[in-house]
Amino acid sequence: MRNIWENLDWSILTNALISAIPVLICITLHECAHGLTALKLGDTTARDMGRLSLNPFRHFDIMGFIMMAFVGFGWAKPVPVDMRRFRHPKRDMAITAAAGPVSNILISAVFLFLYGLLWRPLSGEGVPYFISAMLYRTAYLSLAFAVFNIIPIPPLDGSKVLYSVISEESYYKLMRYERYGMIILVVLVVTGIVSGPLNAATQWLFDKLFVVAELGFRLWSLIF
Repeated sequence: MRNIWENLDWSILTNALISAIPVLICITLHECAHGLTALKLGDTTARDMGRLSLNPFRHFDIMGFIMMAFVGFGWAKPVPVDMRRFRHPKRDMAITAAAGPVSNILISAVFLFLYGLLWRPLSGEGVPYFISAMLYRTAYLSLAFAVFNIIPIPPLDGSKVLYSVISEESYYKLMRYERYGMIILVVLVVTGIVSGPLNAATQWLFDKLFVVAELGFRLWSLIF
């Protein structure tokens, strides 16, 4: 029995634990961004259904969470939006959809700044390392969440943005396949068909955005 426990790869569990809180942060703020934007544009559906909440379990989708924690790409339970309440349905739907990925890019920038700012005081082992790793992981996963969600496959945000540039007839034909969208996405990610390009795009953007972490590091150096 001792040998079984000694041979377990604890890095998998540690990696999952470090990812759990960042994933909850990413999906919660992402969905709140959708709901708040929709509310600003005239649709109160998300507010009326209690989805303008920082309680992550109101936005929790078990499969999407598992995919985010272990694969790096996933989804949350979509915030309900009634585009009939928008003054300009096509435009406002696109803005509401884009608000999620945009919020994730901003979240990534904020956590990269904190990572750089606190790099020196959190450079030790144990709890400091765990906090630093979580800051870094939140920044990366938030950016990955943004990249994944701009894929124009229903029900991801990219398909809603696509609605603003194609005819309504074409869009509604596309949305007929929404029920199969998640199945298609899981297959594409698990088989590696899209995970390679998504990882490459995320890493490229992350490298460009890492300048924000360098700004945080320089600010700490100037102050202390």
